[in-house]
Order: sequence, then structure tokens, then C-alpha cells
Amino acid sequence: MPLAFNAQETIWQKVYLKLGFTQETIWQKVYLKLGFTQDELNAHFAGPAFLAWGRMGNMRGWGGPQPDSWYTGQLALQHQILTRMRAFGMIPVLPAFAGHVPNGITRIFPNANFTRLSDWGKFDDQYCCTYFLEPSDPAFQIIGKAFIEAQMDEYNGTEHIYNGDLFNEMLPSIGDPTYLASCSKAVYDAIVAGDKDGIWLMQGWLFKKTAFWDRDRVKAYVQGVPQGKMIILDLQAENRPVYSRTDSFFGQPFIWCMLHNFGGNDGLYGMLDAINEGPFEGMKFADSTMIGTGLTPEGILQNEVVYALSTDVSWRENPVNVTQWLTDYIHSRYNYVSDKINHAWYLLQGSVYNCTDDHESHNKMEIVVRPKIKHLDPYIWYNWTQVADAWALMVQAAPDVINSTLFKYDFVDVGRQVLQDLAHIYYNNLTAAYHAKSVDKAMTYGKKMTDLLMDMDTLLCSDSHWLVGTWIEAAKALGTNDAVSDGYTAMFRFTLACRNMDRSSKGLRNQ
Repeated sequence: MPLAFNAQETIWQKVYLKLGFTQETIWQKVYLKLGFTQDELNAHFAGPAFLAWGRMGNMRGWGGPQPDSWYTGQLALQHQILTRMRAFGMIPVLPAFAGHVPNGITRIFPNANFTRLSDWGKFDDQYCCTYFLEPSDPAFQIIGKAFIEAQMDEYNGTEHIYNGDLFNEMLPSIGDPTYLASCSKAVYDAIVAGDKDGIWLMQGWLFKKTAFWDRDRVKAYVQGVPQGKMIILDLQAENRPVYSRTDSFFGQPFIWCMLHNFGGNDGLYGMLDAINEGPFEGMKFADSTMIGTGLTPEGILQNEVVYALSTDVSWRENPVNVTQWLTDYIHSRYNYVSDKINHAWYLLQGSVYNCTDDHESHNKMEIVVRPKIKHLDPYIWYNWTQVADAWALMVQAAPDVINSTLFKYDFVDVGRQVLQDLAHIYYNNLTAAYHAKSVDKAMTYGKKMTDLLMDMDTLLCSDSHWLVGTWIEAAKALGTNDAVSDGYTAMFRFTLACRNMDRSSKGLRNQ
């Protein structure tokens, strides 16, 4: 991700604790010193668009290898990020060793005890099933300690908090609680071997797999670390909290987090009431060990009202009146007062921003999924006509406030949502006509669908924030020559459509 976006995120969040997670250059130094080859690292590190999954062991090598200039740029970027964060009084969370290693582990430590992680994304063997060094193996402490020490040397010390996740959306090979406790203990031991004041921060996301992570296993895992030396991110507490079914993580400190967005999806979505009330419920929970609130989205730059409320609530002692808060927020956002705009947002508050069920921010509407000749159920938790009514009110108010950049952005966003919802109706009418063998109706709704797509494109092109070219140019600017720039641009374009090649279906896998 270009520095410009990292800097904006750092300023935007205004939080005390934030990931400073750029790490491959440090790993390169550590692994090369241990005797691994650059070819082995090239087969291990994921490309820039897939770093998150590569770092958590879900894939290996996909999108790589990267040129030498990338490693140099990543280290420079990390120094700039840490400098900025420290200037703001933030505590950077640096990475820790979580057992995911290059396949050269079999050569460097021929007697090491390792396994292969599961096939998380239906990759072929070149990219799947990352090598996992068993935490009980002595090499785990050697590598983990060396990595912490290398970061302390490079960054002139650290703030002593480190993140590592062993089993992200993958299950341990052994379910015995004693084994699970030994895994977490090994991670913590490797951290404090390099930094005696180290604290392990981990995601609680793995505990979502309740069929495996029963209370005994969760308890063993979190209590493998001394009490207070682990901080757990309850990653999606606004919708599916874990603290409430684990006795507040069995005494370990946790942060109540709002996940909200998956994959950077564009689509209006929110749980304003849950965000407003949830943190206070967490604090009042019996014997609560909650120490703060957090934001853990997979993508930002969307649904800004949701993040504004979440960060505002974190400073308060009690929940707010959401309707009044929203009125004040819109006035501040647009620097304009209008009954029409207030009513439009009242409609949005009661519909698309009032999800109360298990729907999540996964945009699964027809305009973004692979076409299928069958009826599709709407991925909608609200009365879409209320959103359409809100947009109509914004259209009426637009002449008086169109000079507001933020109103223009919201105007386009709400309109995009209306067209997206309308596309569902057209699509199902089209597929119904196909199955009824009605050529005339199929042609009619097919044209409505294509016209709608063109209308949406015209609408989105009216505001620079929605142009894909902004992101393409940012990816291109990272390259030190045309070939490298082309590679980054290709990877970015690839992420828009799919994550990997699914060999089972011999085609691209939509996400």
C-alpha cells in the first residue's frame, strides 16, 4: 500500500494502539542469516496485494516474488510509519513469530518437527499448505527470538507489544488442550526471549470456529500465557462477540472491536445501535477484563458514519441518542442544515444502517457476483425502498449543498446502493424470463440490467473517490521501473475479481 494511504490511515484512526506490520525485510535479514536462500524466501512471501494472508500462513508465495527494490521500499515505509505513530503518541504493534516458515526449514533444521497447514484457499501445492514449525520444537524459540531482536535493533527499540496468529481460519492439527496451551506458551516465550517486557496481542477470530474451539480449548490456549501478558482482540464484537461465551476470555485482557467491513467491500452497511451499546455491555459484563475498544475492518474508505460513531462512543461514559447524534454528525459533515437531508439520514438510520441479524458486510449482490442462470435471494436486511426514498430526498436537497465534497460523496454512494438493489429485481426477472423461455421479457430485462450498469458507471464517474484509476496509479507509482509497475498494477487488477486460481473448477474463484 502506498505511503500516502498509510499516512492517511494513521491520522484518521487517532488511536493509541495500531499495527505497524510491515515486516518482510526484517524476515529476509533473519532468514538469510539463518541460512535460508532468497529463492526459498521468494517461494514463501506473498505479493503486495496478499500480504495479510501470507503473514498469517493462509497462503505462501502467491503474487510473488518481489524485486529487491520492494524490500528496500518496505523497510523505508516501516520507518516512516513508526516515526509518525510515535510522534502521535501511538503504540506500534509489531509482528511476532507464529510458526509459519519457508520450506527451506527442512534443510536448515533437518530434525525439526513441522507440519503443513490446511488448504485454506484451494490453491495448488506451490501456494498452499504453509510449513508450520511446531511450537514445541527448539527451532521455534531460535527463530522467534532472532526476529524480535532484529526488530529492536532496526527500530531503536520497540513498545513491547507484538502480534502473531498461528491458526487464522485454520484448525490446529491436535485438539488436546495441553497441546494448545503449549502452542500459545511457545509464542509468548519466544517474544520475551527477545524482549523481556513483551506482551502478545492476538486476534480472537480463530475462536469463531466453535465446533473446534469449545470452552476447554479456548481456556487452555489463552491461559498458556501468564495472566495479563496477552491481549485479545474480540474482532467482531459488534455482531458476534466471543468474550460473552468465554467468561471474558478466562481473565485475559481483551479489546472490544468493531470489524464491520470484509474485503474492502463498497456497500452501505452498519449496526449503529449495536456499535452504540455494545462497548458498554462489554464493560458491564460480569468480571469483565475489557480494556478498550478498537476498529478492525478489512477495508476502510467506506461507510464513514459507522466509524465516526464507533470512535465517538469510545470517548463516552454512556451510549448516545443515535438519532440526535446523527443529526449533529450530518450538520458537521456538510456544514449545512436541511430537513430533507435530516430525513434522508433518518431513513438510512432505520434501514441499511440498522442491521440486527447475521448479515455482514459481504457485498453479494448481482452486480458483483458471477452471473448464474437461477433465482438469487437478495443479500438485504432492510427495506430497500427506504434507501431509494432517502436518495430522492438527497436529490431534492442537492442544489443547495452540492458544493460540499462530503455530500457529493454520500450522494453518489447512496445512489449506487439504490441501483445495486434495483439490479436484484431486474436480474431475477431476467432469469425468470429465461426459464420461462420468454424471449421478449428476457430481452426487456436484459436491457434494463445493462442500462442500469451503465447508469451506475456514469454515477460513479462523477466523483473522483470512486475511480479505480486512483488505485491503479497508486500501485503503478510503487514501481521503480516499468516492469515492476506493470506487475503491481496487474496484481491490483487481479484482486478486484478473484483471490486465486481454483483448480477444482478450472477457473477464477470469485470472492
